[in-house]
Amino acid sequence: MTPRPEITDTSRPEITDAQRRARLMRRAHLDPESRAQSVVDAASTMVGLHATTPSTVYLSAWARLGSEFRREHLDAALYDDRAVVKHLAMRRTLFVFPRDVLVEAIGALGPRISASERTNMLRDLRRSPDYDDPEGWIERAREAVLAELADGESLTSTELRQRLPVLDGYITHGEGTKWAGRAPMGPRVLNMLDAAGEIVRGPNRLGWHLSRPAWTSMERWLGEPVPSMTVHDGHRALIERWLRTYGPGTETDMVWWLGSTKTAVRAALADLETVQVDLEGGGIGHVLPDDVPGDTDLDDPVEPRAVLLPELDPTTMGHKERAFYLGSHAPQIFDSAGNGGQTAWWDGRIVGGWFRRADSSIDIIPLEPLTRAARRALDARAEELAAWLGDEPLKTGYAAPYARGL
Repeated sequence: MTPRPEITDTSRPEITDAQRRARLMRRAHLDPESRAQSVVDAASTMVGLHATTPSTVYLSAWARLGSEFRREHLDAALYDDRAVVKHLAMRRTLFVFPRDVLVEAIGALGPRISASERTNMLRDLRRSPDYDDPEGWIERAREAVLAELADGESLTSTELRQRLPVLDGYITHGEGTKWAGRAPMGPRVLNMLDAAGEIVRGPNRLGWHLSRPAWTSMERWLGEPVPSMTVHDGHRALIERWLRTYGPGTETDMVWWLGSTKTAVRAALADLETVQVDLEGGGIGHVLPDDVPGDTDLDDPVEPRAVLLPELDPTTMGHKERAFYLGSHAPQIFDSAGNGGQTAWWDGRIVGGWFRRADSSIDIIPLEPLTRAARRALDARAEELAAWLGDEPLKTGYAAPYARGL
């Protein structure tokens, strides 16, 4: 008699939303028991700190390093040690990366983003009657910028346009409408070169909460050439880092977060031999082979903590499918362009937002009923943030829907 084949259990491991939130609190350095050790540590763990709004990177670091963190610590890392670098990367967003993550971001996304910037410039230049050779103009502008910055000098966009007549070009838009105007092309050339890793935002000519970067040669700023990395290897490295902090995550999460393609993400997941897990509420997530639920104590509950995060914080913006920590609050937190505002967290979930008043005090804006313990903890955290900011101005860029009219 032929033996019956052995039946193998093919069910996937399961992970609850509570376990995912516990992981996120620990790994994103939001639990005081797992604070980051330095700015570089925080930026590495989070796979970059968002820097589109200048103040965000400082507040994101404060949330992860604790009250001992000072703005001068980040300034030193950015402009003295140059251990972290501002770079245009995922979703055409400005990040602060440690050097090793910078290499991976340029390898994975640099060709795609710089090519997109060039394509968009060509489209607009071809519509303008002032440019008879759009491709030639882009190349002449590119070569002029690289030559001007080759010796390591740092110049703002305005200074570059003053020195380089070829860069001082404009296009008109909205002719015949109330939106008519002129837009300079020079900054778009700089963004293309930034995405490619050829130039970098060097010294900031304004205060910590504002931005007027002086551009310089990436190689001169770092003191060494940027090592090359293939697109596939860059994707693999970034996704491995992302899963280590944000996982489990869905394929949709990773495609969106990277601003890349399903093909590239799937190739990286296959190379990493990720394990699929069932997510609470439906859906399939991915984890690294050594990070399967049940095999790690990082899924254990975390003591409820009050957390205040700035707009566009990497934890808020880390997933596309955010229900496990956002609940039903998306319409109050995210604007129509998908930018997340200032958030208040309790027990690993977004439960509200926060607002800085003219007297420099911080108000918590609940989006759901809060327990007394949650409210007390959030108010205490608000007082800590207000004390850390002092009388320093705080300029924000994206007002969350809940904050309109406040």
